[in-house]
Amino acid sequence: MSLSPQFVLYEDDHSRIQSAADRLVHDANAKAVFLVDRNGQLVAESGELGDIDTISLASLVAGNIAASGGLAKLLGEREFPTQFHQGEHDNVHVSLMGGRIILVVIFDERSSLGLVRLRAKKANQTLGALFEELFQKGEAEFETEDPSAAFSMITAEDIDNLFSD
Repeated sequence: MSLSPQFVLYEDDHSRIQSAADRLVHDANAKAVFLVDRNGQLVAESGELGDIDTISLASLVAGNIAASGGLAKLLGEREFPTQFHQGEHDNVHVSLMGGRIILVVIFDERSSLGLVRLRAKKANQTLGALFEELFQKGEAEFETEDPSAAFSMITAEDIDNLFSD
Protein backbone atom coordinates (compact mmCIF):
# COMPACT_ATOMS: atom_id res chain seq x y z
CA MET A 1 0.00 0.00 0.00
CA SER A 2 1.51 3.30 -0.99
CA LEU A 3 1.40 6.30 1.27
CA SER A 4 -1.21 8.77 0.11
CA PRO A 5 -0.34 12.47 0.34
CA GLN A 6 -3.84 13.05 1.65
CA PHE A 7 -6.41 10.84 3.25
CA VAL A 8 -10.00 12.04 3.22
CA LEU A 9 -12.53 9.87 4.97
CA TYR A 10 -16.10 10.39 3.80
CA GLU A 11 -19.12 9.44 5.91
CA ASP A 12 -20.05 6.33 3.93
CA ASP A 13 -16.44 5.10 4.03
CA HIS A 14 -16.28 5.73 7.77
CA SER A 15 -19.52 3.76 8.20
CA ARG A 16 -17.95 0.78 6.42
CA ILE A 17 -14.85 1.00 8.60
CA GLN A 18 -16.94 1.41 11.75
CA SER A 19 -19.03 -1.62 10.83
CA ALA A 20 -15.89 -3.75 10.44
CA ALA A 21 -14.57 -2.51 13.81
CA ASP A 22 -17.89 -3.27 15.51
CA ARG A 23 -17.91 -6.75 13.97
CA LEU A 24 -14.36 -7.42 15.18
CA VAL A 25 -15.27 -6.44 18.76
CA HIS A 26 -18.11 -8.95 18.62
CA ASP A 27 -16.29 -11.76 16.77
CA ALA A 28 -13.14 -11.57 18.92
CA ASN A 29 -15.09 -11.01 22.15
CA ALA A 30 -12.83 -8.00 22.66
CA LYS A 31 -13.28 -5.07 24.99
CA ALA A 32 -12.38 -2.49 22.36
CA VAL A 33 -10.97 -2.03 18.89
CA PHE A 34 -9.17 1.03 17.56
CA LEU A 35 -8.00 1.87 14.07
CA VAL A 36 -5.20 4.41 14.02
CA ASP A 37 -3.35 6.06 11.16
CA ARG A 38 0.41 5.54 11.35
CA ASN A 39 0.68 9.28 12.01
CA GLY A 40 -1.29 8.83 15.25
CA GLN A 41 -4.72 9.96 14.06
CA LEU A 42 -7.65 7.94 15.39
CA VAL A 43 -9.73 6.64 12.46
CA ALA A 44 -12.34 4.52 14.26
CA GLU A 45 -13.12 3.06 17.68
CA SER A 46 -15.56 0.49 18.94
CA GLY A 47 -16.44 -1.38 22.11
CA GLU A 48 -16.13 -0.62 25.80
CA LEU A 49 -14.14 2.60 25.66
CA GLY A 50 -14.77 3.55 29.28
CA ASP A 51 -12.41 6.28 30.37
CA ILE A 52 -9.70 5.48 27.81
CA ASP A 53 -8.02 8.63 26.50
CA THR A 54 -8.34 7.67 22.84
CA ILE A 55 -6.17 10.55 21.59
CA SER A 56 -3.29 9.48 23.83
CA LEU A 57 -3.84 5.84 22.92
CA ALA A 58 -3.61 6.64 19.20
CA SER A 59 -0.42 8.67 19.66
CA LEU A 60 1.23 6.06 21.86
CA VAL A 61 0.33 3.19 19.53
CA ALA A 62 1.77 5.09 16.55
CA GLY A 63 4.92 5.81 18.56
CA ASN A 64 5.16 2.16 19.55
CA ILE A 65 4.93 1.10 15.90
CA ALA A 66 7.63 3.61 14.98
CA ALA A 67 9.90 2.37 17.78
CA SER A 68 9.40 -1.27 16.89
CA GLY A 69 10.12 -0.37 13.25
CA GLY A 70 13.47 1.03 14.36
CA LEU A 71 14.16 -2.12 16.35
CA ALA A 72 13.22 -4.28 13.35
CA LYS A 73 15.65 -2.41 11.09
CA LEU A 74 18.37 -2.73 13.71
CA LEU A 75 17.86 -6.50 13.68
CA GLY A 76 17.70 -6.71 9.89
CA GLU A 77 13.93 -7.11 9.65
CA ARG A 78 11.66 -4.98 7.49
CA GLU A 79 9.16 -4.49 10.32
CA PHE A 80 7.35 -6.29 13.12
CA PRO A 81 3.77 -6.12 11.83
CA THR A 82 2.20 -7.79 14.89
CA GLN A 83 2.74 -7.12 18.58
CA PHE A 84 1.19 -8.46 21.75
CA HIS A 85 1.27 -6.86 25.19
CA GLN A 86 0.07 -8.92 28.13
CA GLY A 87 -1.14 -7.13 31.21
CA GLU A 88 -2.51 -8.19 34.56
CA HIS A 89 -6.11 -7.51 33.52
CA ASP A 90 -6.06 -6.41 29.88
CA ASN A 91 -4.08 -7.46 26.86
CA VAL A 92 -3.33 -5.55 23.68
CA HIS A 93 -2.92 -7.02 20.21
CA VAL A 94 -1.49 -4.57 17.67
CA SER A 95 -1.17 -5.24 13.96
CA LEU A 96 -0.03 -3.07 11.11
CA MET A 97 -2.19 -3.20 7.98
CA GLY A 98 -0.48 -2.41 4.71
CA GLY A 99 2.14 -0.27 6.38
CA ARG A 100 -0.27 2.56 7.09
CA ILE A 101 -3.16 1.66 9.43
CA ILE A 102 -2.72 0.17 12.90
CA LEU A 103 -5.34 -2.20 14.28
CA VAL A 104 -5.47 -2.29 18.08
CA VAL A 105 -7.54 -4.91 19.89
CA ILE A 106 -7.89 -4.70 23.68
CA PHE A 107 -9.17 -7.84 25.34
CA ASP A 108 -9.36 -9.51 28.74
CA GLU A 109 -10.08 -12.99 30.12
CA ARG A 110 -13.36 -13.16 28.17
CA SER A 111 -11.30 -13.87 25.06
CA SER A 112 -8.01 -15.52 24.15
CA LEU A 113 -4.95 -14.50 22.18
CA GLY A 114 -5.68 -17.26 19.65
CA LEU A 115 -9.21 -16.03 18.99
CA VAL A 116 -8.07 -12.41 18.77
CA ARG A 117 -5.24 -13.28 16.36
CA LEU A 118 -7.61 -15.30 14.17
CA ARG A 119 -10.28 -12.59 14.05
CA ALA A 120 -7.72 -9.78 13.65
CA LYS A 121 -6.20 -11.60 10.68
CA LYS A 122 -9.62 -11.81 9.03
CA ALA A 123 -10.33 -8.15 9.83
CA ASN A 124 -6.91 -7.19 8.42
CA GLN A 125 -7.92 -8.69 5.09
CA THR A 126 -11.30 -6.94 5.02
CA LEU A 127 -10.07 -3.60 6.33
CA GLY A 128 -6.84 -3.77 4.36
CA ALA A 129 -8.79 -4.01 1.10
CA LEU A 130 -11.07 -1.17 2.18
CA PHE A 131 -8.20 1.12 3.14
CA GLU A 132 -6.32 0.29 -0.06
CA GLU A 133 -9.40 1.42 -2.01
CA LEU A 134 -9.61 4.63 0.05
CA PHE A 135 -5.92 5.44 -0.36
CA GLN A 136 -6.07 4.86 -4.11
CA LYS A 137 -9.12 7.11 -4.33
CA GLY A 138 -7.29 9.76 -2.29
CA GLU A 139 -4.22 9.55 -4.51
CA ALA A 140 -6.34 9.89 -7.65
CA GLU A 141 -8.11 12.95 -6.22
CA PHE A 142 -4.79 14.49 -5.16
CA GLU A 143 -3.19 13.95 -8.58
CA THR A 144 -6.11 15.53 -10.46
CA GLU A 145 -6.63 18.41 -8.04
CA ASP A 146 -5.33 21.87 -8.96
CA PRO A 147 -3.28 22.94 -5.90
CA SER A 148 -4.13 26.60 -6.43
CA ALA A 149 -7.88 25.88 -6.53
CA ALA A 150 -8.19 25.73 -2.75
CA PHE A 151 -6.57 29.15 -2.37
CA SER A 152 -8.70 30.74 -5.07
CA MET A 153 -11.77 30.26 -2.88
CA ILE A 154 -10.29 32.21 0.06
CA THR A 155 -11.20 35.88 0.10
CA ALA A 156 -9.48 38.81 1.78
CA GLU A 157 -12.49 38.96 4.11
CA ASP A 158 -11.89 35.30 5.13
CA ILE A 159 -8.28 36.14 6.01
CA ASP A 160 -9.32 39.25 7.97
CA ASN A 161 -11.91 37.21 9.90
CA LEU A 162 -9.31 34.59 10.71
CA PHE A 163 -6.94 37.08 12.33
CA SER A 164 -9.47 39.45 13.92
CA ASP A 165 -10.29 39.38 17.63
